Amino acid sequence: MRRPTDIDALRQALCAALGSREPVCSLSQLRLGEGVFTDDDILRRPTLVAGAAGYGPTSPAPTAQDVDALVRRAEESEAAQILVPGVRRTDDAGALRAAGFVPVAAGAECVVRLNGDVDELLRGRIGAERLDDVRRRSRALSLTWERIPLGGLDEKPWARDAFVNIHGDLFDAAALRALEQGQLADRAELLVRRRGESVVQAGLLVGSHSGRGLYCLALATDRDDPAARHGLHVVSLYQLYVDAHRDGLDWVHLGQGEADRQRALGADLFVPLDHWLRAPGLTAPEQASTAPEVSRFTNPPVTTVAVPGPARFRHRPRFDLIDLSSNTNPFLGPGGRYPELDTTDLARTYLTTVAQLPGHDGLDALTDEHLLFSSGAVDAVMLLLTALTSPGDRVCVTPPTFELYAHFARVLSLPVVDVPLGGQDMNRLDVRRMLAADPRVTVLCDPNNPVGTRLDPEQVHELIAHTEGLVVIDEAYVEFSDKPSYAGLVAEHDNLIVLRTLSKAWGLAGARCGIALAQPGIIEAMRRVQVPFGFTDASQRAVRERLVDVRRVRDSIGDILAERDRMAALLAEHPTVDRVFPTQANFLLVRLHKHEQVMDRLRAAGIMVADVGRLIPDTCRISIGERRANETLLDALTATL
Repeated sequence: MRRPTDIDALRQALCAALGSREPVCSLSQLRLGEGVFTDDDILRRPTLVAGAAGYGPTSPAPTAQDVDALVRRAEESEAAQILVPGVRRTDDAGALRAAGFVPVAAGAECVVRLNGDVDELLRGRIGAERLDDVRRRSRALSLTWERIPLGGLDEKPWARDAFVNIHGDLFDAAALRALEQGQLADRAELLVRRRGESVVQAGLLVGSHSGRGLYCLALATDRDDPAARHGLHVVSLYQLYVDAHRDGLDWVHLGQGEADRQRALGADLFVPLDHWLRAPGLTAPEQASTAPEVSRFTNPPVTTVAVPGPARFRHRPRFDLIDLSSNTNPFLGPGGRYPELDTTDLARTYLTTVAQLPGHDGLDALTDEHLLFSSGAVDAVMLLLTALTSPGDRVCVTPPTFELYAHFARVLSLPVVDVPLGGQDMNRLDVRRMLAADPRVTVLCDPNNPVGTRLDPEQVHELIAHTEGLVVIDEAYVEFSDKPSYAGLVAEHDNLIVLRTLSKAWGLAGARCGIALAQPGIIEAMRRVQVPFGFTDASQRAVRERLVDVRRVRDSIGDILAERDRMAALLAEHPTVDRVFPTQANFLLVRLHKHEQVMDRLRAAGIMVADVGRLIPDTCRISIGERRANETLLDALTATL
């Protein structure tokens, strides 16, 4: 609802409510200043209001010509100040700033995207327990549900009266009549819930001009009715989502509000907003740079290019646009649309969720600017080597380790320096030799794959502090470890990158979701070499649902650790096994007495384990599976005797 004709219709409704030709009133009348403006003079002064203040949608940032017209109208109406409310922070507000308007943070625009079954979506956003509660409340409420087109209110005057009685103020009879006679009438309707003849709840809904979504401009409940105390608001929104999805709509707009509160109602897209005010004595602060500078480690050619294509505009919401820019087939359903690029809220959800896990102190200091989603953690390795190294730069690896680090380095013609791990458990770094190699990038795998042990933390800290290059720590298995993550150190070191994945402990290998955590300058450099649409909508939904269901994940990790310890003890006593290495991962490195013979027998029995004998003689890596699979493995080992 950002078309000028739509905004003008809402402006006419506001004028009707105020009983004036121009929308001039105090900010306190609009209830926009509560908790935003602290100056009483600002709250009381006559203010010319632009946009659609009081009715929910955002205001498009005006052009220079529009701003000039606002200033003239304010002078003609003798308004002491001008307010352009709810402008998206991603809009170009240059004309407002140049005219002396000052931005004031105003919360967020909140949207529920309906890209799938409603119950499945909400389960992933608010959790199964809360969803079950909402559905139970919905079944228990004996209320009728009726949606009445605005053009049909003359036939149902009781609905108009009930709506005005519940809302009042800006939604009085004059405002509602102005909407009935305006441009929005053919797309607007009242939502009414009744108990018998008594109206319990009333709302105003407007379809988007694109036909793809629904704006919920108002939804209020009679506070004296018992239903108000039993979650009627969220229950009605749930029913609204179900109806909208059934009607083939893609989203429901909940208006402006605090993200945390609206997230609990199912919202998953939050667009930061500013109110822009021009008032006596107010001066605009200096404009801060919106894009982080790239890291000092960035490959020089990468510093000269921008983030590719549409990813450059990833923070600009697309839900209410008519997109004629993508050259896709519009006749075969939503699969013809490219994935969402704005993963800001998902990044915050990830950081908030993981910060609650043991061993993740310091993660609350990170923001979405410290995080990049990639197509698995291995994709992040390729991205960082491409973005942060130049031809001839050395890459240091610590064999035995994950082989793709060296593989990707060699593909990019980067010399690889091997500095093997030491110690009986292969958990010691030769820091002096690593520093002497002067690598551009050092990649550590911790917990180690294929060994499973953790590196000496004092040596890791020493390496980070003294190297002239980057240190990359791949923590693919850290959720299985009882030692802390290094992710919390990212905010303190500009040469540290921590890689995480949702493929292992989180059980989402098919979603292909890796995470790179680093300072914003490194993330910006990596973003410049990343394919824009690699993180699909289906993967984003799967990730969100799993992050909400963290208790189930933690329970499953406990089950894996218990089974790991049981298997370690049984294998240590097995005649075919020479040694079981200590592990902090969800697998066991096992040295076999008759390596080739045992591996042949396992393959013949239809059992796959990782043969890592070329890295560590006579060894294999055994993932911890379900109890039946593990027992089958033990039986097959016994059959090799």
